[in-house]
Amino acid sequence: MQDLPAGAADPEAIPAATVVILRERPGGAPDVLMVERSARMAFAAGAWVFPGGRVDPGDRALAERLAPDDADELAHVIAAIRETLEETGIAIGLTPLPSAARAAAMRADLLAGQTIGATLSRHGSAIDRAALVPFARWRPTHRLSRVFDARFYLARLPDGAGPGEVDGTENVALRWLTAAEALAAGASGAAQLIFPTRRNLERLALFDSHDAAVADARAHPVTPICPVLERRADGDHLCIPAGLGYPRLSEPVVTADRG
Repeated sequence: MQDLPAGAADPEAIPAATVVILRERPGGAPDVLMVERSARMAFAAGAWVFPGGRVDPGDRALAERLAPDDADELAHVIAAIRETLEETGIAIGLTPLPSAARAAAMRADLLAGQTIGATLSRHGSAIDRAALVPFARWRPTHRLSRVFDARFYLARLPDGAGPGEVDGTENVALRWLTAAEALAAGASGAAQLIFPTRRNLERLALFDSHDAAVADARAHPVTPICPVLERRADGDHLCIPAGLGYPRLSEPVVTADRG
C-alpha cells in the first residue's frame, strides 16, 4: 500500500541533490561526511544527513548552457557541488580544484546570492562531472508537503582538501565517521537518522573503499525509490524494493524516522 491517504494525489516533488563524500582511512572503511541539521529547519530538523539541497534556477541555467541534451541530470550534479560548497566549504567536482582560500571566496560569493555559473566564471573553475558518480535516487511520498526527489552521488574527498566547516545556519555541526559508526550513533540515540539516510548508511557500510562503493553503484540501477507501507502481523513496516543494492529492505514504522 502506498504511504498516502486513499485518493490523495501524488504530491509534486522538489528536485534535490545529495553528495556522499568518502575519505579513505588507512586500513579500514572510509569516513563519510555528515552534517547535523539545525533544529529550526522545517525538514529533517536535528537529523544527521549528507550535504545537499534543492536544485535552484542557477543550477538549471548553467546545465542548459553546458549540456542542453542532458540538462536535468547535470543540473542535479551542479546542485550537489554547489550545496556541498555552501554547506561545508569543501570544493568537489571542480576543475582545476581551487585552493582553500579560493574555495572560501567561492563559498562567500554563493552565500551572498551569486549564481554558480557566475561564481565559477569569476574564479576560473569549471564543472568536473566525472567526479560525482550516481548512487541512488529517493522519492518518498509519505509527506503531503516538502516531498523531495533527491539524487544521491558518490565523491572522493580531493587530496589536500580540509575537513570542512558548516555554515552555522542550516547545519550546526559537521562530522567525519564511518557508516558503521554513524549507524551505531543512531542506534544509541546519539544521532537522529531519517529512514533514507539509515538505509544508505547500511549500504555504505558494506564497502571498504571509495572504489568499492563506486563499483556497487555502477552495478545497480539508479531508479526512484518510493517507500511503501506493508501491513504485517507484527505491525506496519516501511519497505523499499529489492535489487537496488540495499541490505535491509524494511523497518517497523514505529522506529522509522521519516523526517
